[in-house]
Amino acid sequence: MSSSIVSTPAPFNEAIGAYAPGSAERASLKARLAALMDQQLDIPVAIGEREIHTGRLAESRPPHDHGHLLGRYHEAGEKEVALAIESSASVKNHWSSMNWEDRAAIFLKAADLLAGPYRDEINAATMLCQSKTVFQAEIDAACELVDFWRFNVHFMEQLYAVQPESADGMWNTMDYRPLEGFVFAVSPFNFTSIAGNLPTAPAIMGNTVLWKPSSTQTYSAWVIMKVLHEAGLPAGVISFLPGKGAEIGGPVLASPDLAGIHFTGSTQTFRHLWRSVGENIDRYHSYPRLVGETGGKNFVFAHPSAHVQSLVTALVRGAFEYQGQKCSAVSRAFIPASLWDEVISGMQEQMSRIEMGSPLEFNNFVCAVIDKKAYDKISGYIAHVKNSDDHRILAGGECDDSQGYFISPTLVEADSPRAKLMCEEIFGPILAVHRYADQRMDETLAEVDKASPYALTGAIFCRDRAEINRMSTALRFAAGNFYINDKPTGAVVGQQPFGGGRASGTNDKAGSIYNLVRWMSPRVIKETFAPPLDFPYPHMDED
Repeated sequence: MSSSIVSTPAPFNEAIGAYAPGSAERASLKARLAALMDQQLDIPVAIGEREIHTGRLAESRPPHDHGHLLGRYHEAGEKEVALAIESSASVKNHWSSMNWEDRAAIFLKAADLLAGPYRDEINAATMLCQSKTVFQAEIDAACELVDFWRFNVHFMEQLYAVQPESADGMWNTMDYRPLEGFVFAVSPFNFTSIAGNLPTAPAIMGNTVLWKPSSTQTYSAWVIMKVLHEAGLPAGVISFLPGKGAEIGGPVLASPDLAGIHFTGSTQTFRHLWRSVGENIDRYHSYPRLVGETGGKNFVFAHPSAHVQSLVTALVRGAFEYQGQKCSAVSRAFIPASLWDEVISGMQEQMSRIEMGSPLEFNNFVCAVIDKKAYDKISGYIAHVKNSDDHRILAGGECDDSQGYFISPTLVEADSPRAKLMCEEIFGPILAVHRYADQRMDETLAEVDKASPYALTGAIFCRDRAEINRMSTALRFAAGNFYINDKPTGAVVGQQPFGGGRASGTNDKAGSIYNLVRWMSPRVIKETFAPPLDFPYPHMDED
């Protein structure tokens, strides 16, 4: 046992690899991609020390090549949920009482494993099962998840160091306990880093976790479990439960031991979870913590003084990188009439140079949307535009699902700030743009704030400092992550903590100390060194 007071290494953001032609990192990644394409994984349910093959199989296929089989995963159900809850309870005391430095060491080791020997595997798996370009996979699956683990350990240390004042004759301390029960982590398909952070942020704070990854991300999620096991995470701390949401969520929500939910996904699903918790509130041992990051209808608002080329590039990157399937992707833009022609022609020129196809071809900027359901939804919006009087396609609009779920980047003009494509979340490579009269800027700013129920990310482009201040004030509650002269995507752990309000979630800021606060239940301890020996107080003495 050590009697030292230790400090964790100073966290730093993982450097992004360039994967330039002729580089060793490019050759290494391509070799790993080829190896994964040449095998079919059999992914189990993982509970405690057991890998369970339920026989209820689902397939993992590349969205850009849906005729190819990457592997199959075994689906968990009510029986496996019960086993996971039992396993979670059996290891909870051991895990929560472990020295925090030992918990920290596990995740610091996981970060170095992911940054090093597992980097190619996590990137390749993400490129294949989620159809991400090499750059999008690198900034997500490798760098951001490494950042989450390094910075969350640092935030844990900072939290534990916050202690109350003590008066003479006593010592006050704060015991940062985990929640009582288990945390249910439900992760999305679009970010491997989020999939890794949702179960591990509560686990770092001493909680046990039941993790349900997205069905379309299970393939790369399994790599995360392999990394955590190699890093020394005790069996049972995180149970891996791939499968259908209703079959897993139902028994989880019914358990009296549910202590929290860490969620990223659709607004509708999170509202269902919240509603179910409310209906079951009498059965829980404690009030479950509900932390969710949900939908968005993210905006860019251009002032007449905006730098056009910067604005155009931000719109193209912000709307179409990863096929618009980012929580933060630009989905609606407001362009002043005085800049309209220059902005639209600039976008059309840049979009004409976008190449679309498989992520195995590194020259592609856009790949496929995640699955048939997404393809049908997004292509349905394009069909609506083609039959609409108040929308017009300015670029793109092509759809083809013969080999993969490909939808070309699409630019749509909308006559009204409240038109269908200006208000509804699409989650695909469609950007709706509205032309506003320069003299109606204030009214249009009000529409940005009120026309959509979401408030996740947003950006303004302006070169007039006084106007920047005025616009920022008008849009203060319209976005949890707000950008000035930059696209509203690409939040970095430790630099721009991520999350929004309104229909976009609880704004508990992943990638910051504020998120970790949600996964603990503090206990104040007061120790008195010389307790009083009789009950009277001085004021009770006679004059």
